[in-house]
Amino acid sequence: MKKLAIFGGIIVALFVAIIVLTNISNNSKLENNPYGDKKLRQSTIDQLSDKNYQNIILPEALEEKIATGKPVYAYLFSPECIHCQRMTPKLMPTADESGVHIDQLNVLEFPEEWNKYNLEATPTLIYFNEGKEVTRMVGDYDVDQIKSFFQSNSAQ
Repeated sequence: MKKLAIFGGIIVALFVAIIVLTNISNNSKLENNPYGDKKLRQSTIDQLSDKNYQNIILPEALEEKIATGKPVYAYLFSPECIHCQRMTPKLMPTADESGVHIDQLNVLEFPEEWNKYNLEATPTLIYFNEGKEVTRMVGDYDVDQIKSFFQSNSAQ
């Protein structure tokens, strides 16, 4: 019985250590994050250091940017969406190569944006010009289709 209590104590201590280390790791990742003081889901925290998710924009900032009338590409995604996880590593390098800046809005953290932008699914890439939506891509696309999307919108 004594051995069982010792073994149980060791397991509890290991779980406590894992929780403490995870919290320390999360706190260091959360310093200076683009979401500000917002309490984030773990999937978002895990994505903070991903090079493909460095153009995060907050909803109010995206609204203001669209309202200027200048061309805006807005990528609405969720860190938990498997299609986003496949699309983003193709989209962001293709945008860089094409000289296109994409603002990324995390709809997992801001679920009210689903209705605001009439989203059917993620990922959704929307092109705005003159303050209005011009066109959108919904889903996972290959690099050639992404390039074609940028080229067709740059002609406008």
